Amino acid sequence: MADRDWNHDTAEQDAVRRADRAARAGWAAIAGVTGALGCALIAGAVLCALVVVGCLYVVVG
Repeated sequence: MADRDWNHDTAEQDAVRRADRAARAGWAAIAGVTGALGCALIAGAVLCALVVVGCLYVVVG
């Protein structure tokens, strides 16, 4: 009778699954934010380059 409930780790396995899912969601959010910041940085650099080219065009013209 005492060996009836020997496998009591189902709650722990469920907690590990939920923790893994939360970790994956967290890393996906970090990757998304990093990607968005990278795109914004590239767009800002292109905008600055266009401003510099425009200013050189005005000065030379």
